[in-house]
Amino acid sequence: MPYDHRDDIPDSARKVLPPHARTIYKEAFNSAWDEYADPSDRRGNASREETAHAVAWKAVESKYKKGDDNKWHPKH
Repeated sequence: MPYDHRDDIPDSARKVLPPHARTIYKEAFNSAWDEYADPSDRRGNASREETAHAVAWKAVESKYKKGDDNKWHPKH
């Protein structure tokens, strides 16, 4: 189920990520949703949704890091 808006992503991501990171998450999720539609393209027994969420978090983690303050900050 692709997301139309960055604030449509799951609460677990929406509540902790800054706006730009939410956009990254949404875009990566939507792209992975399309890319991994075929189960043979996924690893193990992961569902399409699980795979898309994993890809989305990896995309966020490539640009942001969680700080000692428990908030997500852009990497420099």
